Amino acid sequence: MSGVNEIRSTFLDYFRKNGHEIVSSSPLVPRNDPTLMFTNAGMVQFKNVFTGLESRPYTTASTSQKVVRAGGKHNDLDNVGYTARHLTFFEMLGNFSFGDYFKERAIELAWNLVTKGFDLPKERLLVTVYAEDEEAASLWKKIAGFSDDKIIRIPTSDNFWQMGDTGPCGPCSEIFIDQGEHVWGGPPGSPEEDGDRFLEFWNLVFMQFEQTAPGERTPLPRPSIDTGMGLERMACILQGVSSVFDTDLFKTLISATEDVVGARAEGDQAASFRVIADHLRSSAFLIADGVLPSNEGRGYVLRRIMRRAMRHMQLLGAREPLMYRLLPALVGEMGRAYPELGRAEALISETLKLEEGKFRTTLARGLSLLSDATETLGKGDSLDGETAFKLYDTYGFPLDLTQDALRARGIGVDLTGFNDAMQRQKAEARASWAGSGEKATEGVWFELKEKFGATEFLGYDTESAEGVVQAIVREGTVVGEAKAGETVQIVVNQTPFYGESGGQMGDSGVISTDGAKLSVTDTQKKGEGLFVHAAVVAEGVLKTGDAVVLTVDHARRSRLRANHSATHLLHEALREVLGTHVAQKGSLVSPERLRFDVSHPKPMSAEELARVEDMANAIILQNAPVTTRLMSVDDAIAEGAMALFGEKYGEEVRVVSMGTGIEGAKAGKPYSIELCGGTHVASTGEIGLVRVLGESAVGSGVRRIEAVTGEGARAYLAEQDERVKALASVLKVQPSELLPRVEALMDERKKLEKELADARRKLAMGGAQGGAASEVRDLAGIKYLGKAVSGVDAKDLKSLVDEAKTGLTSGVVLLIAVSDDGKASAVVGVTADLTERFSAVDLVRVASVALGGKGGGGRADMAQAGGPDGAKTDEAIEAVAAAIAG
Repeated sequence: MSGVNEIRSTFLDYFRKNGHEIVSSSPLVPRNDPTLMFTNAGMVQFKNVFTGLESRPYTTASTSQKVVRAGGKHNDLDNVGYTARHLTFFEMLGNFSFGDYFKERAIELAWNLVTKGFDLPKERLLVTVYAEDEEAASLWKKIAGFSDDKIIRIPTSDNFWQMGDTGPCGPCSEIFIDQGEHVWGGPPGSPEEDGDRFLEFWNLVFMQFEQTAPGERTPLPRPSIDTGMGLERMACILQGVSSVFDTDLFKTLISATEDVVGARAEGDQAASFRVIADHLRSSAFLIADGVLPSNEGRGYVLRRIMRRAMRHMQLLGAREPLMYRLLPALVGEMGRAYPELGRAEALISETLKLEEGKFRTTLARGLSLLSDATETLGKGDSLDGETAFKLYDTYGFPLDLTQDALRARGIGVDLTGFNDAMQRQKAEARASWAGSGEKATEGVWFELKEKFGATEFLGYDTESAEGVVQAIVREGTVVGEAKAGETVQIVVNQTPFYGESGGQMGDSGVISTDGAKLSVTDTQKKGEGLFVHAAVVAEGVLKTGDAVVLTVDHARRSRLRANHSATHLLHEALREVLGTHVAQKGSLVSPERLRFDVSHPKPMSAEELARVEDMANAIILQNAPVTTRLMSVDDAIAEGAMALFGEKYGEEVRVVSMGTGIEGAKAGKPYSIELCGGTHVASTGEIGLVRVLGESAVGSGVRRIEAVTGEGARAYLAEQDERVKALASVLKVQPSELLPRVEALMDERKKLEKELADARRKLAMGGAQGGAASEVRDLAGIKYLGKAVSGVDAKDLKSLVDEAKTGLTSGVVLLIAVSDDGKASAVVGVTADLTERFSAVDLVRVASVALGGKGGGGRADMAQAGGPDGAKTDEAIEAVAAAIAG
């Protein structure tokens, strides 16, 4: 029962049997506390429950909470590997009461678990209480039977917990175990308390008061309990070891590292193995919770953790990326308790491999340049700031790595010079931003990005989170507050709202505080990673520095995700049906529909469109998970990932894969693999259905595909079905009989149209074969029929002229038809015996000029022209007559 996994399950099972809801660990990126870089305690996910802002369907809970302390106020990074207990990642076991039980039940539950569940000897245990908390001291005497010397009263804040300057607070009681006289140290409160003999492993917080101002506290109406037990510390106690790195979990990870690097965890090398084991856990869990290495914020802390471990891998002799090969050992140990670790294993592995490869390149290049730059320096000297900044800015060699590399030689770094160079570069960047037009008007975003850094995007994993308002912009100017009715743009430190990019529209939703509510209409990305929320203040006043809750419109985001994922599937299906020349040339992913343009030289047939739709829907029906990995652009493309037109990619890219190929070269292989930073469904089945609406031309060699998915597709098909039913009802047939009935009607219509056209021609020509004889004139021996006809389409004039020529035997025919808009069409026919004397082309041009036109064309025996002035048909007829009479 002393293994880490057994300890965890024993703790949770114990509290489950005692009526507690077992709640999954919250992510390492806090969703409800924007002041924290990482989740650093078990109570973080319950903060709003304790303060009354949120209610849950349970009043008691227990968790095994993932915790990282490697940035901000809680930063143990530099101590890891060199002490017995410091870790960047650890698990906090806890039990919580939200106004249910209080001190007596909390102490009773803790005591029974420790002494009966974990079978710790009572004589080796002791506790601390806050000096003023006589109630807790009395309860420990009653429940545990402790004498006064086993209950140590601590008068300092060490035993009084506060959430902040104001808010819930209360006294603590900590449980210690005496590890024996062979370990140096004294009991809590003694001069030797910093020793390791007396090890604190469980802290019970009695949330009893509300602090309204410094020194002012009032009792809470519903006192609560918040406890935390370090899993790794309890493992040390139960396994009889003095260092967390000697427990079963770490021994497994260290053993895997020994196998990979071919060295033993002994002597001076032991610290490197401990660093790697701890940092592997932190890195893997952070990546699983959506943090990726970057140069800012949480991503920068992750990168520091990863690179510190990778530096130690190199010190152990590794000559190639190896850290990712330790991941299976970690997943094997912790994957059952934390399934997200297994789900993200591919992403974690690719990220570790990519980062270690990049780091090795950076390290080798930086150390070489650093060696050249410091060859004349000795102990006590300092590297000039300009060189240090050049290493950082040009070669990607971080300042802390430069300092670390020089520390062994006793050489420092001129930090003032480094900072001056940094400020000078920012000034130059600011100057290059300034200009005219849109760049100049958006200069405010450059200033905000420089001041606050990039916005942390949380939207891959959540649609709701808390943030802190960093800036409010109204009409291009930063303001301190926004009032009801005003339209503003909001910048926060972290957001679940996706900023428009890659064709996917930005999110909308709500930003709210206790006293204000804003409707977010759009989210855009400005500059390098600044997310800007366009919003209207619906009520209240929003101020800079306010803590806000950001909630994405779930229904709209769901439709966007489905449409974006469907775009990937349709793209691959098009390549299968049409060929690999097909490449996406742009897209629009909206909540209502999707459209994207692809390279293809000709229109698609109905059969091709149907095959594309069928292929995409076959992958949707697989309900296959959509996976994301982080890779270098080159590696991603080498694996077959598609890079999209117009997108800008950094050194690291998100690679989104979905589905398994069914036929051809893709059979049994990943179906769609694309470089993409957008949001996607978790599995293809969430798309529901894709329906291609059609395709059209948008330019030379570019076709546009439009489609709908899910509810949009269902509504479209339902609407089409209603149309079919309505049409069948009008035609008085069953829907299945509709097509032959419509075909019969079309044939009947064509027959009637032909009969009508024949009747109109006869009527137009006076009802006589060969034309109206009374209208034929003799012009110096040349028969001439010049006539304006009504009810005849221009396309029928030539056949009428042919009939009239047959009736004349020898002569010239001019027929003019006037359309509804007043434009005239004229056709001249000349019988074969007269074509050497008269050209139909010359005569029709005469008619065209009279009708306001500029000419015509055709053959000597038949020519056609037109003119804008149909009112001058008589003049045209006479002009041709005059030309014939000569």
